[in-house]
This record gives sequence, C-alpha cells and structure tokens, in this order.
Amino acid sequence: MKMIEFERWKPSEDDPRKQTYDGQRTAEEVFEELKHRLEGQGYLPDEYFDLRFEWENGREIPRGADLFCTVDYGESEGVYVDVYLKWYDKEQKKSVTESFIVGKTLGANGNDLDRMFLTASAITKAVHGDHATYARHMRVNGQEDTGGRVVHLSLQEEKVIIQALVEQRERQEEAMSQTEQLLRRMTGGITAYMDTVGQRPLHLSDYDKAVLAIREGEMSAFKEFCPRALTEHADELLIEAAGRPGDVGGRMMALVLTNDVRFSEEVYRTACEDAVDIGDGDRARLLLAVAGHYVEGLSPSLHGEIASYAYIDHDYISRKIIKHCTDEQIAAAPPHLLELFAAEPNYEMLSTLVEKGISGGDSAARMLHMLTYENRNSWIARDLLEIRMWVDVNDYHALNACVENGAVDVAKLLLDGGMDFRQYRQRFPDNGSQEVIQALEEHWQTICGQTQEQDEEQAPAGPEAGGMQFG
Repeated sequence: MKMIEFERWKPSEDDPRKQTYDGQRTAEEVFEELKHRLEGQGYLPDEYFDLRFEWENGREIPRGADLFCTVDYGESEGVYVDVYLKWYDKEQKKSVTESFIVGKTLGANGNDLDRMFLTASAITKAVHGDHATYARHMRVNGQEDTGGRVVHLSLQEEKVIIQALVEQRERQEEAMSQTEQLLRRMTGGITAYMDTVGQRPLHLSDYDKAVLAIREGEMSAFKEFCPRALTEHADELLIEAAGRPGDVGGRMMALVLTNDVRFSEEVYRTACEDAVDIGDGDRARLLLAVAGHYVEGLSPSLHGEIASYAYIDHDYISRKIIKHCTDEQIAAAPPHLLELFAAEPNYEMLSTLVEKGISGGDSAARMLHMLTYENRNSWIARDLLEIRMWVDVNDYHALNACVENGAVDVAKLLLDGGMDFRQYRQRFPDNGSQEVIQALEEHWQTICGQTQEQDEEQAPAGPEAGGMQFG
C-alpha cells in the first residue's frame, strides 16, 4: 500500500516525467488520511483518535519531519497511543519534538494494550512503509523466511470467524461487514481481497469493487471498475471519492468528474462537505470552481453555504473559499457568514464579505451586537457600514443593538441609511441611556431638517415662476 507522504509533488514543467517539490501537506490532511486507513484496517482506537489542536487551522508539517509512536497505560484508565513529529528547526538550531495525535481505548487490559501496539505498528507502516527487505531476512539456515501476519481480533471479530467456520456461506449475510474488514486486513490489500472473495459464491459488482478500491486507495483497480459502475452509481462514487483522504482520493474524484456526468445539487453539496471534513481545502475549492458545469440550475448560494459549513471545524478552508468566490456568489451567501467572522472578530474577512456584496439580512442585529458590545470593535461596524454593508431599513433590532451598547456613531450611520428614529422609539420606548437617546434625537432632527430643505428645493415652482394660473 502506498505510503502517506508529508510532502507535495507535481510534474516538472521542464520534464513531465519528473516530479518537483510543491510544498508541505497540512497536518489535517495527513491526519484524515491516516485515520481513514486505520479505520479501514480495523485499528482505529475505539474511544477517540484526535489531532492535537496546535496542528489545526492549516498548519503544515515541517519539511524533513519524522513520525514515531509510544503506547502505554493511562494514569487512571485506558491505553493510549501518542503520535509525535520530530524535526530539525534550522532557525532554533535544534531538534524539536511535538505531540501530533493521541488515541485512546475504552478498555485497559492486556488485550487492549496488544491491540494498541498493533495500531502504533499500522501508523508506522502507513508513513514508513512495510516492504523493506534486508539481506539478513532473505534466508534463514538456507531457507526462505516465510514471514507471517499478526492480527489482533476483537470479541466481535472472533465471533465472526467462529460463525464463519460453523455456518454455511449462504447464511453469513449479517456478518458481511466484519468479514469484509477481516479479509481485507488478512489478505493485505484490495487486489488480494478480490481474488479471495472471487472464489466464493458471494457476488461483488463492479460498483462494490470500485468502492473497495476507493477505500483501499488502489488507483489501478479503481480505473478498471469506475467506468463500468458510473452509469448507475455516479452519485455514490463521487461522494466516496470526495471523502477519501490523500492524493489518491483527489485523483479518484477527478477520474469520476472526467467522465462528464451530471449530479443533483444535493449530491454535489455532500461531496463538497466531505472534502471539507477531511481537511482538503484544495479539493473543496476545485469542486466549487467547476460546480456550474456538473450541476444544472446551480444555486449561487452553494459557495457561501459551503464556506459556512467549513468554518465550524476548518475555518482556514472557509477563508480560502471566500477569497475565491465571485461577488455574485458572496451576495447570495447566507448572512450567517458575517456572524461567524464577527465572533472572532476577523476584520479582513468581514470587509472582504461586505466588499463582495453580502447582505446583513437576519444576522445584522446579532452581528452588530457582537461588534459593538462594550464598544470593543465598534470601529469595525462603522467601517463595514461605510463600505456598503446593507441592513434592512426596517430592521430596528439592528439599531437597538447599537443603542443598548452605546455605539452612537454606528447607530447614526443606520439612521443615515434610512432608518426612522421615530419608528424605533415607538417599538423600543424604554431602551438606551438618556445620553445615547439624546445624541440620536439631535442627529435625527438634523437629518429631518436636511430632508425638508431638499424637499423644498425640489418642490414644483409656483405661478409667480411662470406656472399656468386659472381664475
């Protein structure tokens, strides 16, 4: 099985047959690919397997970093596998070791310890490979080393094997998922798995084989089965490939798209969300960039909706999506996006959203409340309104948020934009301090005076100015 790389490579412009270095992969990308592989092999710790928060938000794995694992009992319960990264920092001129991932079992007995050591072994093989052959391993006393495989079985998996031995094949349908996992683990790969299963009466369709190829990361097998399965299962294959971590998952998704099929917006949205879930911002942006070609009647709000979805766990992907969106796509985005970035607050992203034409919508009041609370970031609210942020002139809750927080300058801008202060006072007669209300009253009178002068200047001329007179 292909090793999980920490580096990105691309074909050389001078010689496409050669690969050139293209930067480091993000920690989240590597973590998701590793997690996917452990899950497929049945070695994912049963309580949790989490990326350390220091490696989130698009942080890249340092160049030249190596990975190693430790396994031990916890202080109170469970067995832990700790995954570390170690590299040489040229600026500090010293070796640096940082915790990368931590996993934990529910149990704390010897069997759990054994299983966690196998998890650590699977992690190490995923990064360093398991096909290294040394001369001393070639022959032992003139005989070839027959090798072997260590497989740790859970109680559920033991029952599956016992049941498989005592029951006829046709009565094993309920155990198929566990049987499949065991066969894949014991045979060592998708090709050997299909060879083994192909000798049994259980039937695997081209779609089944294509899905197994995706999960195992076997590109050659996927190229063979994907075209034959696309006619009836294009939706499922796009979703499976979009959510498959690693470079091979991206190439599989691209293969599905090159067949020029069409998808419903619901299916395409799921594929975009799956790409976000594995922390692959480039894949998510690629899907969004070509969405108009693959989805008929695409809603312009899709890009903003995916940006909102990404913000929850991968805010750096959300920022990338927004920066690549057109004004039309951001104008159609859910106003909730403003709230998300106002909570930080992130002035750069807020101003980008407003400049691209997003509406305050039903989020205007909550957003202005967050920005003007204790007048901490009222300057941001002022700038956004001055740029061109649209707030409904009848959204008096937005004005009230500014009044209650004492943000007089922001409230004045809302009045300048067309809000009626008399209507506001009728709806919220007791809100705001006397000082704030007085300042806004004076500003409102100024606006009314200016409006009256403009009305008089624009009024039609009287008879003395040449108009027709009857009588």
